[in-house]
Amino acid sequence: MRGWSAVGKEGLSYSLDEEAPGDLKEKMDMGPFDVDRSDTYFPNDEAGPHFAPNVWPSEPEEMQETWEGYFATMSELARQLMRIFAVGLELPIDFFEDKIDRHISMFRALNYPSQPEEPLPGQLRAGAHSDYGSLTIVRQEDRPGGLQVMAKSGEWTDVPAIPGAFVVNIGDLMAEWTNDRWVSTMHRVVNPPRDLAEDSQRISLVYFHQPNYDAMVECLPTVLEPGEEPKYAPISSGQHLYEKFVKQTSMGST
Repeated sequence: MRGWSAVGKEGLSYSLDEEAPGDLKEKMDMGPFDVDRSDTYFPNDEAGPHFAPNVWPSEPEEMQETWEGYFATMSELARQLMRIFAVGLELPIDFFEDKIDRHISMFRALNYPSQPEEPLPGQLRAGAHSDYGSLTIVRQEDRPGGLQVMAKSGEWTDVPAIPGAFVVNIGDLMAEWTNDRWVSTMHRVVNPPRDLAEDSQRISLVYFHQPNYDAMVECLPTVLEPGEEPKYAPISSGQHLYEKFVKQTSMGST
């Protein structure tokens, strides 16, 4: 999950074991960049690919510096959000600090091209899915064919692009930490209306916050009601992420 990937080479719906044609988007991914490779925490079998080196094009020259700056800023914003989450869950404000201090987050820039040709049946810009980590921070454009979330009623609802604002999604691991008291947001990116499709290019900047690979995610005691049992078995952040990535990038072939 580093570098560039072409249109149609990923199917997010497969992360939910649902088949669909490849998503109509191309993407560029980067992960943690300030990695001390002399520290044995990073280069070992358990760490796997989560600290793989980033892959950069030769041009534009300023791309790497710009992206690393954005990643660092989003990482700090995510840390502050996790502190707010801790307070909201009646935990010490620094409860998550030692679980995210060597996080395996990822920044992804998405280009949804204009669609002069009609998509295949069931093909979307991004198939229905939930995000895998603790939270996601999205900066989106107000262009035809945008982000939708599924309401509790089961209906899809457009997410407005508000100038100067981010969209924040709860991810799977936060849902598991809270025993589904906080819901992992099912969402998708739909195709533009056909009468607007030929001029519908859309860019989205997405920061996926993922706890340390060895952080164990299990039900928090503050969310359990008397007599209630945890819904999920404990799982490490890294293992959960790896399993989801395999499904989405192989599109169900493994």
